[in-house]
Amino acid sequence: MKNKLPLWVWGVVSIISVVVVGILDWLTGYELAFFALYFLPVSVGAWFFGLLGAVGLALFSAVVWFVADFHDGHAYSSWGIFVWNSLIRLVSFLAIGWALAKVRDLLDREREVTEALRKSLSEIKVLESFLPICAQCKKIRDQQGLWQQLEVYIGQHSNTQFTHSYCPECAGKTLAQLGLKGQTKQGG
Repeated sequence: MKNKLPLWVWGVVSIISVVVVGILDWLTGYELAFFALYFLPVSVGAWFFGLLGAVGLALFSAVVWFVADFHDGHAYSSWGIFVWNSLIRLVSFLAIGWALAKVRDLLDREREVTEALRKSLSEIKVLESFLPICAQCKKIRDQQGLWQQLEVYIGQHSNTQFTHSYCPECAGKTLAQLGLKGQTKQGG
């Protein structure tokens, strides 16, 4: 059985990863880009924490990139370009986070449906082939050659439980045999 890490560990690892990538971005300056490495913690956030975690890590990644880019000495011709680059990165991080959160949701739903189907199939026991049944007493012969009551056999091979009562025709015959048919109920 796999040893799963607690969710908080994945959260801490994701946040530390963003900070490490930001430091690498800042130390290497604007000539080496580590833009794609921000996708990893955003992806982890989406996978383990859903869309909300992805959005949080995307925003955090965009802010860290913004700070690293601001402090690495890269001179932009205007603040508009700097803001534009920051927004493009934020949108990219959000898109990756949304896509992975959606994939995770779909996989979780698929697992739930598969498990429900597997459970349903395990509950269904199909009576296959011919059933040897006694023409007189209606007992069924099982695979070991033993004769069982119809109710017992079907109860063992399906989730069916029997209750017994009389149909109107049999009730009338039984009452007639007992001499009770046609009598009326008198007094309380």
